[in-house]
Amino acid sequence: MKSRGKNFLISLLVVFILPGLVIYVIFSYYGKRIDQHTPINVKFSADHVPSTDHSEFEILQQEFNDPHEVTAACISCHTSRDDEIMASAHWKWEREAEIPGREGTVNIGKKNLINNFCTGAAGNNGSCMRCHIGLGWEDKSFDFANSKNVDCLVCHDQTETYLKKSGEAGLPATTENASLKFPVPNYNYVAQNVGLPKKHNCGVCHFAGGGGNNVKHGDLEEALLSCSFEVDVHMASDSLDMNCIDCHKTEKHNITGKLYSVSSENKNRATCEECHTSTPHMDKILDEHYYKVACQTCHIPKYAKVNATKMYWDWSSAGRLDDEGNPISESDADGNHNYLSIKGNFVWDDNVTPEYYWFNGTADHYLSTDTISEIPVKINTLFGEYQDPEAKIWPVKVHRGKQIYDTENKTLISLKLFAKNKGEGAYWKDFDYDTAAYLGMKYNNRPYSGSYDFVKTEAFWPINHMVSPKDETVGCIECHSRVGRLAEINDFYLPGRDYSSIVEYGGISLIILSLLGVFGHGIIRMFTGRKNN
Repeated sequence: MKSRGKNFLISLLVVFILPGLVIYVIFSYYGKRIDQHTPINVKFSADHVPSTDHSEFEILQQEFNDPHEVTAACISCHTSRDDEIMASAHWKWEREAEIPGREGTVNIGKKNLINNFCTGAAGNNGSCMRCHIGLGWEDKSFDFANSKNVDCLVCHDQTETYLKKSGEAGLPATTENASLKFPVPNYNYVAQNVGLPKKHNCGVCHFAGGGGNNVKHGDLEEALLSCSFEVDVHMASDSLDMNCIDCHKTEKHNITGKLYSVSSENKNRATCEECHTSTPHMDKILDEHYYKVACQTCHIPKYAKVNATKMYWDWSSAGRLDDEGNPISESDADGNHNYLSIKGNFVWDDNVTPEYYWFNGTADHYLSTDTISEIPVKINTLFGEYQDPEAKIWPVKVHRGKQIYDTENKTLISLKLFAKNKGEGAYWKDFDYDTAAYLGMKYNNRPYSGSYDFVKTEAFWPINHMVSPKDETVGCIECHSRVGRLAEINDFYLPGRDYSSIVEYGGISLIILSLLGVFGHGIIRMFTGRKNN
């Protein structure tokens, strides 16, 4: 009897305990800490010590009455810097790109692409070009070859007093149009206090794109100027307090980083790996996620953490006026516009869970020569799929809208929205869609049939900022479950989310066979042991 019991225990050991030990050893090995982890080595712009004091320069002691005069003084010492700037995408607002699926190269950028916010910059220069690094891009006569049109101060001002005036095509206020909100800059004071760009220099445009704070990006807003560690671990004022150029490194005024609403190619990017390497976790299982999951996917579980971002814009409802013919403005309790006569209805949200898509670093765009072939119209398309070796799962803000299009030509319309005065045909003044469409398309050299309606559109914005502390990152179960974050990415098998009859029944069958094997083996040993006795 002792022999039979011993044999039975041996069977249990072979079938259950030894495989369990093997699995434990494997997971212990792959999950162990990596001793050769590469440390982070970063030099912060805040540690930069200026080699000169601009307040001592004689050329900056003269009285400046115009920003062009300041630029002339700057480039008299900083020779060839103007050439570097005028070769950059920040100046040109376009770059030559090869788009997968299209023949040849195209020039694309804010200068000519259509969007589903204000439909497009071209033709609305007085308003949109406030965020250009030039001075006075009012119309097609703007001289891109004139270095004095470069605005040095907007990127290098350290006083936070230099502002471009709204509606002045990128120019500051003058004595004739100054206000409390937009005073005339003290050019001498600003010019004598310049330095490396800080968050406020970049944020004056990138935080306020689309007409207000956090409207467009959702992960870039004024709160980052002085935020907590929970909002962003990199830019938190109580932690690293990093500036934009600490990640978006710059050489000869070429700033790394891409906004894929206006870019297409997978180059000149700012990446997490530059500082953190591709194995930052000291845990092999987590590091292996890197092959198919972007860092941002786990480390940015929410965006728009402080102020809401615009998620939906319906142009079709614009134009409603009050009984006296005046524009209407309706806002929610947080001050976000629910309705504006000049723009229509909006939907805002905060603490938003991103949507997730495969993304390989390349993108397509709706070009002005394209016709509508599907609805919703894709303003841009992020390329990638599971089988693509370069593709990873990325968190994305999807801005949806309903915007004007030409029903006969099947094209999205570039509207003329801005003008200083009524009667110039701009929609924001005259509320006439037909005239605004005609003038906007004419400025952009595009045909307009005279017939319009509204169509649903989508724009995709990969999320890169508002990185959470490590204890707030996305948990395993948030993805590895049937109703998790990755429920809509269904071109691959994800354990814990997907059901496979082969896997399920195969696993159950193996368990049953294992149990039958244990008991069968034990019974056989019992009988053979009794026979031998």
